[in-house]
Amino acid sequence: MQLVNPRRSPRRPPVAVTGLGLVTPAGVGRDEAWAGLCAGISTASADPGLDGLPVAFSCRVPDVDVRTLLGHRLSRRLDRFTTFALLAAREAVADAGLRPEDWDGARVGVVMGVGTGSMQSWQAEFDRLADLEPERISPLALPRSVPNMAAAEIALDLGATGPNMAVSTACASGTSAIGLARDWLLSGHCDLVLAGGSESARLRMTAACFAQMRALSRRAGEPRAASRPFDRDRDGFVLGEGAAVLVLERTEDARARGVRPQALLSGFGASCDAHHFTSPHPDGDGAARAISGALTDAGLAPEDIDHINAHGTSTPQGDTAEHNALRQVFRRPPPVTAVKGTIGHAIGGAGAIEAACTVLTLRHQVIPPTANLDTLDPAMDLDVVAKAPRQHRMEHAVSNSFGFGGQNAVLAFTAAGQCAPT
Repeated sequence: MQLVNPRRSPRRPPVAVTGLGLVTPAGVGRDEAWAGLCAGISTASADPGLDGLPVAFSCRVPDVDVRTLLGHRLSRRLDRFTTFALLAAREAVADAGLRPEDWDGARVGVVMGVGTGSMQSWQAEFDRLADLEPERISPLALPRSVPNMAAAEIALDLGATGPNMAVSTACASGTSAIGLARDWLLSGHCDLVLAGGSESARLRMTAACFAQMRALSRRAGEPRAASRPFDRDRDGFVLGEGAAVLVLERTEDARARGVRPQALLSGFGASCDAHHFTSPHPDGDGAARAISGALTDAGLAPEDIDHINAHGTSTPQGDTAEHNALRQVFRRPPPVTAVKGTIGHAIGGAGAIEAACTVLTLRHQVIPPTANLDTLDPAMDLDVVAKAPRQHRMEHAVSNSFGFGGQNAVLAFTAAGQCAPT
């Protein structure tokens, strides 16, 4: 059934994306990550940190000299997900041409999506507790692992003293955070918001839990072929990690400081399936409502959309439900890509990374390919970009994120070619 979505004037104006920061398994830094995503080659490989588990491979962020970048004391204090968040935020702020020493920190907000926080340092602490040695537990274990520290450490580092929070909507967390950031700007609570998501999902407990749920691909003999969104032979997702941060500001403020936006965030939609605690609604009903909500918020009709950055986890149920949602909203869905084929699934960071990718797709007018798509599932009536990047004229695109608990969040972006600085 086609959902009715009449064209409407925007209820609220778009906001400008003026800076991006990316930390991904495809590369660290915006340009390196974009090049890796466009290469469309899976980054999955055996993960020594997961040795002995049922699934012992993942997509890992390349090694970076964190001690040099952040200093000895800070690098020791931060768990991996917070380190990624901070590196992405620093790059995004520099990319936007901003200097924290020049801004009014009280007008700068930070909102980060984090799915679970971190259990990176907890194994050693659990061992000490089991050995009845609680006095040996690190006092830093709790503050370095709770989800809000991704946002809090960014604020500490950059002097952002406005609203600050973490959003946790499972795999939709990063997308939800960006949608909330737009609300803060349009309500007047902030003049500038650093928004995104961060996660390291390749931790032993996380990997063991997802394996027990049978959500992960079991292609241990060929991990590079394991994440294959929309492919006939997909069998689950691959754990990933990473972060993305977007600098968002009102379009008139960007123009006033002579900055050309990289894209415009024009709409946000959210919904809940209220169907099952982990499985999506098989018909994609909740996802379709979120997509339609984002289009309505942006004042767009389905035929205005030129590209879809899919959630595309590579799970049999998830990809089918997303296909069904797209077929509900669009008579003929526009070209689709799913970057999890290349970088795996970063959980709370995934939606933000994919939002940043969508901004770059509009900026470069190029759609990155979906890795490992050898044979499109015959049940999928979609134009999925594969094998090589595709040049494609695009004005509007959407980025989808769907998570456990039936959480659905969708962003609509508009190319900023017509939005020149004054």
